[in-house]
This record gives sequence, C-alpha cells and structure tokens, in this order.
Amino acid sequence: MAIASTRTLLSLACMAAAVLVAACSTRRAPAPPAPSPAPAPVPAPAPAPVITAPPPATLPPTAVRPPATTTPPFPSSNVSNALTAQAYRRDAASHLYAANAARIYKGMLQPQLYAIGVLDVDIDRQGQVTAITWRRAPSHAPEVMAEIVRTVRAAAPFPAPARLGKVTYTDVWLWDKSGKFQLDTLTEGQL
Repeated sequence: MAIASTRTLLSLACMAAAVLVAACSTRRAPAPPAPSPAPAPVPAPAPAPVITAPPPATLPPTAVRPPATTTPPFPSSNVSNALTAQAYRRDAASHLYAANAARIYKGMLQPQLYAIGVLDVDIDRQGQVTAITWRRAPSHAPEVMAEIVRTVRAAAPFPAPARLGKVTYTDVWLWDKSGKFQLDTLTEGQL
C-alpha cells in the first residue's frame, strides 16, 4: 500500500513539475521584435582556418592551428533556428545529450528518482551560458545541484539562438541514484 502511495505522490510531483515548466516557459516568451525593413544578419562563428598549402618553413607549426578554445570537445549544431524558448529547449536538450552521451540513463527511469530539479538557463546570442537559476532545486542532494550546474556550463557553447537573439529556456532534470540522468524534454518515461 505504501509503495502505491509513493508512486502516486511521485507521479503527481512529476505532473506538477511538468505543468510548472509549461507555465513558466510561456511567461518568459520574448516580446516579438519590432518590424524592420530587413532582418539583421546574425554573425556566423568564425570558420576554422583552411590550409591549402604547407606553411612556410619559417613559421612554427602552431601558428596555423586554431586556438583550443574555439573547438568544443563534442559535436554541436552551432545554430538553432527555434522561434520560441520552448522550441529552443529541444535543441538545448539534444546538445546536452550529445555532450554527455555516457551519462544519459537509457530506457525508462525507475519509479523512485534520487533528485528532480527545474532549471532556467540563459543563453546569449553566441550560445554562451550567461545565467543559471533554480526554479525547483533538489536541495536534499546538493551534490546533484552542483553537478547539474557544472554539466550545463561544461556544455557551452550551446547552439546559438539565431532567430531569438538570446533565450532563457527551462528544463526538468530527472536524476537517477546511479548518477545518470534524463531531461524531461527527451525523457523515455518512468516505470
């Protein structure tokens, strides 16, 4: 009987979190841009240098390599064409999954999750994280809170929100006791 009550409470908590996320993301939708004669071009990231001929013998080999900070350590789609924060949320979740493939919980999550957190992430027009705000922090698990923040910051740069300029998106982190996670946006559900 206690297990059924716990499952019911967990299901209600997950539904409440999903309603909260949906309600919060609609309130934070950006104002429509003022009409203009032509859309302003979005600066594209600088392309990696292309070497068509070997460098002169007088140049050291490192002179033709791009700096290590310009190449992310994981695949990135670089640009999001999302028109809303809700649409950008899916691009950001896919980006986080690509950056943390070994840490994603495969299959349906267990009924008892170790932690659930709701997080707002502010992204600037280059895809850099400018702020992280907890809407619902899993304060019983401070190590999970720290790991989620570290994971988000380590995944930067996110896809640049080309049509939004900058964006604040919200997602729910579903954390298993194994240390693996799913995001509500791409979750496979729960047993």
